[in-house]
Amino acid sequence: MGRKGGGRGLGRGFGSLWSAAAVSALGDGIVAAAAPLLVTSLTRDPVLVGLAVFVQQLPWLLLAPVSGVLVDRVDRRRLAVAADAARAGLTAVLAVAVYANAVSLPLVYAVGLLLGSCAALGDNASSALLPAVVDSADLPRANSRMFGTESVLNRLCGPPLGAALFGVAAGLPLTVDALSFTGAAALVSTLRLRPRARAGAPSPSPAEREPVGRQFASSVRWLWAQPALRTLTLALCLMNVTLLAGFSVMVLYAREHLGLSEFGYGVLLSASAVGGLAGALVAPRLQARFSASLLLRVGLVLETLTHVGLALAGSPWVAGAVLGMFGVHGAIWVSVDRTLVQRAVPDELRGRVNSVFMALAVGGSALGALAGGPLARAFGLTGPFWFSAAVMAALTVFAWRPFGRRIDTPPTVPATSAALAAT
Repeated sequence: MGRKGGGRGLGRGFGSLWSAAAVSALGDGIVAAAAPLLVTSLTRDPVLVGLAVFVQQLPWLLLAPVSGVLVDRVDRRRLAVAADAARAGLTAVLAVAVYANAVSLPLVYAVGLLLGSCAALGDNASSALLPAVVDSADLPRANSRMFGTESVLNRLCGPPLGAALFGVAAGLPLTVDALSFTGAAALVSTLRLRPRARAGAPSPSPAEREPVGRQFASSVRWLWAQPALRTLTLALCLMNVTLLAGFSVMVLYAREHLGLSEFGYGVLLSASAVGGLAGALVAPRLQARFSASLLLRVGLVLETLTHVGLALAGSPWVAGAVLGMFGVHGAIWVSVDRTLVQRAVPDELRGRVNSVFMALAVGGSALGALAGGPLARAFGLTGPFWFSAAVMAALTVFAWRPFGRRIDTPPTVPATSAALAAT
């Protein structure tokens, strides 16, 4: 892939992926505020509100064995395009139901489950495409640019715009999101990959002809044999449990605990984007100057303090400042995390191993979303944040030593399809 063209020197392939991610990020950011407002217009029960988040995360657990193998067997670009097109159609169906005043919680849950299923396939394919168009040395810069774009469009611009559009018409944010998925599918369809990066070789290896379940189990064993990736995966799983435990009821926390309006809730969601943008700008420099070990350890401490801060916050200003700090930490963590994984896993195994990684990471989000509602119902709207702070404090102690210098050491187990099948 040539170095000239779009993407500011990262190549035309990255330019296409970046543009698609930007369009989709804005649409998702709009719905990130509008969807919870839609749910709370139907119910104020924190358990039912959290369940709407849970059903979108559940497919990552259910489809993980199929997702990774499929991504390694088929054309990843076509899979990403198909997933985005399906999400456009599903979102449009929900928008029509809202306009027709026929929306209900079961319909919201059903569409959310299907959207999560498309994401489990499409996001895995898109993630596997990035290392195929960007050199390994440029991955920190590419990941930071992706995260920075997401912070600005998905977290800074999208939520206030989504809340404002919801005030005009409840179906309008969903309409915009459907159009964004359509645009993303069109952009990814123009992507041209290097021949060695194309998925779906005409003559699959014996490992690729194995049953799906056996391939997934082999991927789990390979990942478990890598101390650095194993620790990172387990830590991220627990971090997502704690994160979604509180954020699954954030709409109720903002409106009933902080006293914010619909638009104020959208603005609060965007607070982390300000920090996320700053974090994305400094992440490549920090990764060049400091070890991944140090950055990950600091990240554990900051995430623990985020939950404590939100539990103690009594005003939107304090909560917004805490979320801003969390945004800085989140951008740096994601850049370090993605770079470690992308560098460690070879292209022919990337879909399968990434599906294991994402199954545990996003599966943690599903469990957190499921726990958030009952915790809020039992202990009040700050209960999930106190729970998360306690779990994160324990995780920080547990992961401190494993997040030592060896986290920067490349995997020592051969990462080839033959070796994977033999583990």
